[in-house]
Amino acid sequence: MKASIFLTPPDDGRELKLEEILKALNDHGVKYGLDMETLENISKYPVYNENILVAEGVQPVNGKNGQVKFHFNLKEDRKPTITDDGRVDFRNLDLIKNIKEGEILCSLEPPSKGIPGKNVLGEDIPAKDGKDAVLPKGKNTEISEDGQNLIAAINGQINYIDGKVNVFQNYEVPANVDNSTGNINFIGNVIVRGSVLSGFVIQAGGNVEVGGVVEGATIIAGGDIILRRGMQGHGKGVLKSGGDIIAKYIENSNIEAKMDIKAEAIMHSNVKCGNKLELTGKKGLLVGGTCKVGKEVSAKVIGSYMSTPTDIEVGIDPSLKERYKELKIEIEKIEEDLKKTEQAITILKKIQMLGKLTPEKQELLAKSIRTKVFYTNKIGRLKEESVYIEMKLQEEASGKIKVYGYIYPGTKVSIGTSMLYVKDNLQYCTLYREGSDVKIGSYND
Repeated sequence: MKASIFLTPPDDGRELKLEEILKALNDHGVKYGLDMETLENISKYPVYNENILVAEGVQPVNGKNGQVKFHFNLKEDRKPTITDDGRVDFRNLDLIKNIKEGEILCSLEPPSKGIPGKNVLGEDIPAKDGKDAVLPKGKNTEISEDGQNLIAAINGQINYIDGKVNVFQNYEVPANVDNSTGNINFIGNVIVRGSVLSGFVIQAGGNVEVGGVVEGATIIAGGDIILRRGMQGHGKGVLKSGGDIIAKYIENSNIEAKMDIKAEAIMHSNVKCGNKLELTGKKGLLVGGTCKVGKEVSAKVIGSYMSTPTDIEVGIDPSLKERYKELKIEIEKIEEDLKKTEQAITILKKIQMLGKLTPEKQELLAKSIRTKVFYTNKIGRLKEESVYIEMKLQEEASGKIKVYGYIYPGTKVSIGTSMLYVKDNLQYCTLYREGSDVKIGSYND
């Protein structure tokens, strides 16, 4: 892409003229991107024993990839409204994104062509054209005849889950989830106008919204879980969300959200939250139980004046940590299976060498060899994922805990691998990690 010249001083001879320098470059095939100003200066004021750049080609410019243009907001702010008197309004969250059959959900923006370059020899350097984007087709959607638009196939609600655009219809329960309804398993959104009684299960591919109280029940949602009143789990209640969990209060329950959790009070519960745990409203209370949060905890009060044991771990995505444990167990099991398969192959090959391998055993040998290849490849993939997660877990944690009221003794705080036992009442503060220690700063830090 570049050409330089190196001049040696004349020995009882003369200096080179511009035409001679140009001829020398041409003789070497250099004919494009010549810097005539530099060449003219060299011919008039030669610089010896030094490489001087005199020609430079043009780099190719690769085209930009095509993109998907979404005709709806991928993520809306679902934070509940705080009224003037400090109450949290969980009734006006406007969760439903209604769509009509035939409406365009998203469309393709075309890729651009690459612009070829050229080297100093005058040869073209090809550029890569941008790649076409792919429409994120999910359930109840269809692609237009020209292939440029994704269209709703039914009336319903848009959900963007795991990189796919889906249209889900709502399933509405006008009263309680109880013996009259049984357990609910639905592909779309579930709306319960009443309460969910103990022992019942709701599974939904989209969001779950409950107008009454959730008792010791189980709710699993691919999207958000909205409890307009709250949950009294009696030690048996389970919430598991692929998005956010929003509730008035949660007590004696096990809850897990891939994204955020927002509530006015969480008491004596086991909490796992991939992003942010936010306690708002008049109470803003987090007391008892354990909390594992990916990025940040925000609360008015943590713990109690009675030193109720409250364990908070922040800075590491709990789902990532669990996946790492699962991988270790799975790798160990497959390695054991691989060992047994290799032993079987060794025995069968010895029989084969003796010429005593029956057709059935021959098929078993072939199958065992295929199984060995499968196990080996799978172990490789799992170990690669395990190494990646281990690296992520070892990175310095950046989580923090913000308290706009009090944090009481009895609270144990872990940020990454650093730990702090709260021994005195702390007020309006931020707990964060610095080096290997948990530090206490002002609330605005």
